[in-house]
Amino acid sequence: MPNAPVSAAELERRRAAVRAAMERAGIDVLVLGSSSEDMGGYVRYLTDMPAGGYGTVVVFPRDGEPAVVNHGFQGELTSPYFPSVAYTRGEPGRLALRALRGYERATVGLVGTTQLPLAVGDAVREGLPEARFVEASELLDEIKAVKSAEEQQQIRGCAELQDAALEAAFAAAEPGVRESDVGDAAWNVAYRLGSEAGIVLIGSGPPGGGWTIKPRHLQTRTLEEGDMLAVLVEVNGPGGQFAEIGRTAVLGDVPAQVEEELELVLEAQRFTLERLVPGARCADVWDEYNAFLRERGRPEEARIHCHGQGVDLVERPLVRFDETMAISEGMNITCHPTWLLDGLWSWICDNYLIGPDGPGECLHATPQRIVSL
Repeated sequence: MPNAPVSAAELERRRAAVRAAMERAGIDVLVLGSSSEDMGGYVRYLTDMPAGGYGTVVVFPRDGEPAVVNHGFQGELTSPYFPSVAYTRGEPGRLALRALRGYERATVGLVGTTQLPLAVGDAVREGLPEARFVEASELLDEIKAVKSAEEQQQIRGCAELQDAALEAAFAAAEPGVRESDVGDAAWNVAYRLGSEAGIVLIGSGPPGGGWTIKPRHLQTRTLEEGDMLAVLVEVNGPGGQFAEIGRTAVLGDVPAQVEEELELVLEAQRFTLERLVPGARCADVWDEYNAFLRERGRPEEARIHCHGQGVDLVERPLVRFDETMAISEGMNITCHPTWLLDGLWSWICDNYLIGPDGPGECLHATPQRIVSL
């Protein structure tokens, strides 16, 4: 079981909401699956269990209990299959079809088709030739984007955990220490406090050196006096809810240009947050934000600087040009304006819960400043 399983009432609330949406959409059963703990939130949302690296498939009927297909001993819904061993690829689909008995002429909703293995999708379609298949990801997206009181409490706990992990990271940073050692210090605290999954990105170098944050296998640099150090803690907390915090430190005195750029980054974050009121269209916020950057001579956002989080590290809504989901009360939103200008990496990253009038207070307690180590 997870370190802090959600309550039975919360799990039933989720399932009841999904079943009601299935009823409205005329969907009889959902099929979903993933092998990612960071982005496998559909599985966790309906089962309160992480997907795991071997891959999990869930058959979720509108009437009746969900069936979970997992790696394991040969059994009714388990089999020793491995994503790395191609000749076992048929096993998850075979077991899913076993759970789909009685749905030969049903309307089947496929959820998270970017994650559901092709072999499973093929097996289900071929095994149910008279069924009607529909894309049903949006159905779950709309529900899980808005957090219950219990989920919001877990998100607050995750932010508190991340504050402690970030503090440990900066405490470990000094000249002669490798970037990966800084990340290890953050992970040690995160795991001890109940985190189960996620990533810690680290970047370092002299001011204006053109560096950026990077994953652990690239965290090979040794810190030097005068370096800037950026740490992004993107781990979940007990209960599986994600948040993320990013801050910058300097191993020495903080250059004036670094302080000045932070002030503009904070202005960019406030600019975005002011527009995240219930009913706001994300595409409009995206356009206004890029206009803000252009007016101040900063690079336009070409990726994403603001998005939802929950049991997925990244989930809808995305503040992006093509997002159709509007901002709603109860969403967990992270906002991380970031740019690289003349070789200087500038950013900030925090989480906010959307209230009736927009974002509340920052969920992270770590001050929004450059830390001098």
